[in-house]
Amino acid sequence: MDNRATKRAGRRLAIATLVLGTATAAIQAPQLAAQTRAPADAPLYKDARQPIPARVEDLLKRMTLEEKVAQMVTIWEGKAKIQTATGVFSPEIAAKSFPNGIGQIARPYDRRGVKVAAQGGAGAAGAAAGASNRSPAETAAYVNAAQRWAVEQTRLGIPMIFHEEALHGYVAPGATSFPQSIGLASSFDPALVERIFGVAAREMRAVGAQLALAPVVDVARDPRWGRIEETYGEDPHLVSEMGLAAIRGFQGTTLPLAPSKVFVTLKHMTGHGQPEGGTNIAPANISERTLRENFFPPFERAVKELPVMSVMASYNEIDGIPSHGNKWLLGDVLRKEWGFQGLVVSDYFAIREMVTRHKMFSDIGDAAARALDAGVDIETPDGEGFTKLPELLKAGKVTQEQIDTAVRRILTMKFQAGLFENPYVDANAAAAKVNTPDAVALAREAAQRAMVLLKNDKGVLPLDATKIKRMAVIGTHANDTPLGGYSEVPAKVVSVLDGMRAEGQGKFAVDYAEGVRLTKSRSWSADAVDLVEPEVNAKLADEAVATARNADVIVMVLGDNEQLSREAWADAHLGDRTSLDLIGPQNELARRIFALGKPVVVLLLNGRPLSTNYLSEAAPALIEGWYMGEQTGAAAADVIFGRVNPGGKLPVSIARNVGQLPNFYNYKPSARRGYLLDTTKPLYPFGYGLSYTSFTVGAPRIVTPRIGAGDTARVEVEVQNTGRRTGDEVVQLYVRDDEASVTRPVQELKGFQRVTLKAGERRTVRFELKPADLAIWNQQMEREVEPGTFTISAGPNSVDLKSAKLTVR
Repeated sequence: MDNRATKRAGRRLAIATLVLGTATAAIQAPQLAAQTRAPADAPLYKDARQPIPARVEDLLKRMTLEEKVAQMVTIWEGKAKIQTATGVFSPEIAAKSFPNGIGQIARPYDRRGVKVAAQGGAGAAGAAAGASNRSPAETAAYVNAAQRWAVEQTRLGIPMIFHEEALHGYVAPGATSFPQSIGLASSFDPALVERIFGVAAREMRAVGAQLALAPVVDVARDPRWGRIEETYGEDPHLVSEMGLAAIRGFQGTTLPLAPSKVFVTLKHMTGHGQPEGGTNIAPANISERTLRENFFPPFERAVKELPVMSVMASYNEIDGIPSHGNKWLLGDVLRKEWGFQGLVVSDYFAIREMVTRHKMFSDIGDAAARALDAGVDIETPDGEGFTKLPELLKAGKVTQEQIDTAVRRILTMKFQAGLFENPYVDANAAAAKVNTPDAVALAREAAQRAMVLLKNDKGVLPLDATKIKRMAVIGTHANDTPLGGYSEVPAKVVSVLDGMRAEGQGKFAVDYAEGVRLTKSRSWSADAVDLVEPEVNAKLADEAVATARNADVIVMVLGDNEQLSREAWADAHLGDRTSLDLIGPQNELARRIFALGKPVVVLLLNGRPLSTNYLSEAAPALIEGWYMGEQTGAAAADVIFGRVNPGGKLPVSIARNVGQLPNFYNYKPSARRGYLLDTTKPLYPFGYGLSYTSFTVGAPRIVTPRIGAGDTARVEVEVQNTGRRTGDEVVQLYVRDDEASVTRPVQELKGFQRVTLKAGERRTVRFELKPADLAIWNQQMEREVEPGTFTISAGPNSVDLKSAKLTVR
């Protein structure tokens, strides 16, 4: 753990001692056992034997208007209204502030609303300045105390939903931190992603949370956008498959919710990933056709294939209408076309932003009425607009039916979660279920499988420890490990320096030099981003070159950190960039290190795809690691020293510069005509990634070369490991509609499989192309498989392909 993390841990211990001293009684959960039987005179809604729709209707008819509206709001910034100054939940304060109950509490792990003595510095995400967030046991105690008030002391005893962030693992102190989403996408391994979010769900449910604000299934088509790291990349098929895997991990495939599972919230519907100018929440200037072809598929598949209960609307506008006020988007498409029956959750402060940012309304009540009419059911993170629903109803701006419909969906989720029977958790057992040995091992495996080998000249990699006497590890983030946005402080972070020192134990010496410092802080939540002064970096570079001069081999960590690419959630908190280049004098440092003429391995840790033109040309070996999670250093050592053969692939195209944007691979034929004095080819194409071995991927063999429009085509692709090491290849299948009534992309990913092959091993990989894979949105905006020929291509990436023809009669 680095010095900053140690200080944060110290502050956390001080706060924990204070809170645990006053919350011991709450931790004990005397009513933990399932309440499976209601008293004989209990109302129907408390009878678990009754069907959920009947229970919902029975409860709904008993509720006052004020109690219904209370279910439609959340509390987060206003936590001081439900707790003491030290952060202990208070039934007395809550009853006074919310006599009609509360629908949701946001992020119970954080210490929002806690008053602490000034200690300097910014708090962890969600906490007050100087405070640290709750441990698993403290969170469980807080949830139990709040839930006990809701269940036992409000008139109808309606339990609350507790939601947490879980973008790449449960966001809480000590919870398991996995690779950031874009890194998970690089694995091209849905089964791995499902296992990861199974762990995240287990950790969340152990502390009493039932709803994850994840996964992000936005298709990201502009790398200037700071939130691209939160996505599964630029391709709708890849995003869909990874999103479905995440949902299966979080939630399972059936309802009611299992005891170790949590509901998901699909984020953010939609167009969010291609904002104007690459700036967060800017207008998505895209057509309905582009929405249906690229941005809708991950949401549509999730809603239709799995029992998704929650979707979050996006901040941006499409065709002049913000998503939170878009009845066509949330009503006609999401509910009527796709049959979605769950909740639409507002993004944080998004109803307010229809007043402050979109300038549609002057009054938040009018914005709330528009959001409710569009289909939004719950306001987060606090009640501002929806608290005005009683007066809006009286004024005729909303209807009782609209309110009842929203509350009916909310209550259904609570019954499906089993909260009326089992509202509490075992706080004493919570810590034992977080960051368990199997979770740590999975974090390491995930980091191994996420890494993408971009370059390996003359077989520099893997390194041979027996041939090394002294290694130099260079880079500020070789020691101070970035984890990416929506992260907390894990129980333990293994840095790249830690990993190399462990590898060298008893074999070779390891020296460290910072080399270049990017920002004065890497706090994701801090507003200010201050770059380090040139004179500081000049001295650090001199020290690094001197250190590297004495080494046999050099491992250099470059890239970004959490401040240099992040969610721009306010005008004072920006995170989008006009450049994709490395920040600061990183290239200059690399030139000096390369000039030493020694073997150099460059490991990139970053959230956005970077235009690493110089490194791609000059580095002997280059690995894209993204943000690799708590086991960064251990996994890096596994790959660099060859215990693991890298097999990750790029889930995005990497542009040479911003002038090439947009640079996604599935462009239309009229695009990419050419530039004067430059090229349209990306630095690295979508799906690209090397290995320590070699593979050949054969041309696709179409078992059924002629099919009807409603038939499925079976395709076989032979892949062989032609090298000397066991390794992984991702066989990718692409489709091109040769002639159509509307223009089609030059190619579209429709299948992929990651396979492990021993040296010399050959395998046949099988795919099925279903009608949905061949369908287009025709001129009438109807889905149709048009007769004609299709080019079916297979290969290790989106460029090196072999093809065959499929005919649809």
